[in-house]
Amino acid sequence: MKLVFMGTPDFSVAALDALVAAGHDVVCVYSQPPRRAGRGKKERPTPVHARALDLGLTVRHPLNFKDPADVAAFAALGADIAVVVAYGLILPQAILDAPAHGCLNIHASLLPRWRGAAPIHRAIMGGDTQTGVGIMQMEAGLDTGPVRLEVRTDIGAVETTGQLHDRLAALGADAVVRVLADLGGHPPVAQADTGVTYAHKIDKAEARIDWTRPAAEVDCHIRGLSPFPGAWFDLGGDRVKVLGSRLAHGAGDAGTVLHGTTVACGSGAVELTHLQPAGKKPMSPADFLNGRALPPRI
Repeated sequence: MKLVFMGTPDFSVAALDALVAAGHDVVCVYSQPPRRAGRGKKERPTPVHARALDLGLTVRHPLNFKDPADVAAFAALGADIAVVVAYGLILPQAILDAPAHGCLNIHASLLPRWRGAAPIHRAIMGGDTQTGVGIMQMEAGLDTGPVRLEVRTDIGAVETTGQLHDRLAALGADAVVRVLADLGGHPPVAQADTGVTYAHKIDKAEARIDWTRPAAEVDCHIRGLSPFPGAWFDLGGDRVKVLGSRLAHGAGDAGTVLHGTTVACGSGAVELTHLQPAGKKPMSPADFLNGRALPPRI
C-alpha cells in the first residue's frame, strides 16, 4: 500500500522497519521536530526521524496541523492509509480523513483499558497480569476508535516497563503488517463501553517509593517506572533509583531493611534486584552493598 508513517520514539521504529520490509511504499514519514539535547545542546532528530533518513525516506516535522498548508501537503501525498505509532500530536479530522482508508494506530494496551499516554507503565503499575497491542482505526476521540486486531500477552512476574516496551513494539509491528496484508479480513470492532481506564502521563513526582503500601503494589510501582523515570528512595540525602524488584518473604515495620536489599512494606516485603545510586550505573545488590550498607530503615 501507499502509506504515510507517523511516529516519534524508539517504540515506533520497529513498526517502520516492518512496513518497509513488507514492501509497502512509505511516501513520507512524519515525526516530532528535532530537540536540543546533550552538553552541546545540539539538535537531535527523533529515533523515527533518524531511522527514516537511514532508509532514505522523506521526513516532515510540522509543529502541529493548525496551518492549512500542512494539512494540504499531507492530503496531497495521496496515501492509501496512514500508520500512527506514538506520534505525539492529536490529529485533526482533516488529517484522519485524508488517506483513502483513514489512519491506523498501534496502541500498547487492551482497549478500552489504558487509553492515553502511558499504557505500558500504567499496566504494570496497576498490577495487570496481561496486556497487549491493538490496531485501532483512529477517530477524533482519545483512543476511542474501533479495533481491527488485538494481540494479547502475559506480563512477567518481574518484567519491567522497559522489557515489556520492547516486546510490545515487536508485537505491534507484526500486527500492523498482518492487518495491512488483509484489511478487509480485519474489520473494525467497536470498543466495549465498560472497563475504560486512562493511562495518564507519568509524573516524576510520583516516583518516590512509599514503603507503607503493600508489597505487591510497591513491586509493581518499581517495575512500572523502570527504566524511566525510575522509582527511588532516599539514602543519606541522595536518591537511589530502583530499577528492578520482586516479591520476597518477610515482614516488619514499613521501610525496615530485613536483610541484604530486602525491605519490609506495609504488608509483605520486596527484594530490590537492580539499584542505581546517584551518578552511578545500575548495579546488582552485591555490587551495591560492596563498600556500603543500608541503614536499618530506609
